[in-house]
Amino acid sequence: MLGTTVAAHQQETPSTVGALQKNPLSAEASDPRVMGWMQGFPPPRDKRIMQPESDYFSFPKLRWSVCHIRQLLPTIQISRGLEPAVPLRYLSAPELERTAREIDALTFTPLNSSQTMTWKQSLSANYTDGMLIIHKGRVVYEHYSGCLDQAGKHAAMSMTKSLTGLLAEIMVAEGKLDPSAPVTRYVPEVANSAFGTATVREVMDMTTGLDYSEDYSDPNAGVWKYSTAASPLPKPTGYTGPVGYYEFLEQIQAQGRNGDAFHYRTPNADMVGWLVSRVSNKSIPELASERLWRPMGAEQDAYMTVDSLGTAFAGGGLSASLRDVGRIGLLVLNEGVINGKRLFPAKAVQQLRAGGDPKKFGTEYQALIGGSYTGLWWIYPGANRVVAARGVYGQTIYVDWGSDMVLVRFASMPNAANSLNDPTSLPAYRAVSAYLKSK
Repeated sequence: MLGTTVAAHQQETPSTVGALQKNPLSAEASDPRVMGWMQGFPPPRDKRIMQPESDYFSFPKLRWSVCHIRQLLPTIQISRGLEPAVPLRYLSAPELERTAREIDALTFTPLNSSQTMTWKQSLSANYTDGMLIIHKGRVVYEHYSGCLDQAGKHAAMSMTKSLTGLLAEIMVAEGKLDPSAPVTRYVPEVANSAFGTATVREVMDMTTGLDYSEDYSDPNAGVWKYSTAASPLPKPTGYTGPVGYYEFLEQIQAQGRNGDAFHYRTPNADMVGWLVSRVSNKSIPELASERLWRPMGAEQDAYMTVDSLGTAFAGGGLSASLRDVGRIGLLVLNEGVINGKRLFPAKAVQQLRAGGDPKKFGTEYQALIGGSYTGLWWIYPGANRVVAARGVYGQTIYVDWGSDMVLVRFASMPNAANSLNDPTSLPAYRAVSAYLKSK
């Protein structure tokens, strides 16, 4: 299972997060507007989603929560600054309408199925809250549903890791962070942890050997200890464990050898965040504002959840607008250039495109066998070298150089694992990529 926003789950239990939803309500029936969540002044008691309740990230409530993290948890701003936004380029209104109709009518066959599906049907099947497609620098498709509209922000989940990874690759490309150096050169505090014998690149590629499990159904899994340490809310009476992300990272122990194989573990992303902050002397939100949000002409501020020390959750705490995440995708597609302006060295993205080691990637992710992972980004199998950010419940940035396309999806699926939507999502993305490539 892909990592989740631990901060958003910190008051939940293994049973509420780990339970697999069987026969869930449809996207239409579970739409938060239909459900009536948090409507009224005040909302009726049976329609409230709030602290200290522990189920606000369980389906169907999560379909409201993904757009309202700030009402549930403390956050820190990623400022877009005071300059005017730089609008995205769009097809003309008639072209946009025609293209949307054609994309909606595209058909594909989901993996392991003999039944075809239309693109429009896939939006509902994957509980899509927002979909943005940019082709040759222009928006060709934009869709909002559920809790999201043009002015709203949505939880990016583990796509946050890829934002952190991009900032790290920028530091590497600029010579501020040596990927071959031991982690302890920059963060000596973790010398006695599993990270004490790891290199920076091993952490960035998640080939570390950590004694850590993200099995949400196991009450003793590391994810729950991580969640408790990270929680900005008061600790349980008698709690003596680590406080905050960094203290947890200092204590995490080894299991296996660093560098041997890819193991998806969220603490790696927070370790990368610590490295980036140490070498830049800026928090992740400050650096993201300075290097990305401000110069790329973002439309809206973004925000990240924080622990009790104010440290941003670099592994999953981002909430942002659909269009601004699309701008991040454009920066990757164009190797650091947006609006005719270079924001960072092309080498930062070229490192991602080169990919990681497929032999280390393994076979755990069935739909991605033959791919790899590097810089906290997923590199998909195939000739196009598609690079993607992924987050639980269906979040995606999909960058396809073969068709000059960026696709961004926000979603709120009933079940967290992307392995459950990949059979529909990946063929759908390839279908729209092929359609656009023919244009």
